[in-house]
Amino acid sequence: MITKTIQKSTSRGQITLPVAWRKRFNTNQFLMEAEESFLKIVPIDTDDLGEYEVVFDADRDNGGKGILGTDLIKMIREIDE
Repeated sequence: MITKTIQKSTSRGQITLPVAWRKRFNTNQFLMEAEESFLKIVPIDTDDLGEYEVVFDADRDNGGKGILGTDLIKMIREIDE
């Protein structure tokens, strides 16, 4: 299996994970962390998030529709209060 690949992002900043990787990890949820000089993308099981809190799930919270980034920021700020 390929372990490294170069992917070009779309004009909206999206990247595509190779199909073999998606099948290997059998999830559509990923934890993303920005490190000093790289991005870390880790497949996760949302039933086992442990220390993380899902603040927005489009299927659960909004009938499958996304929300504006400003609305998400507002939700996060309300959690911090």
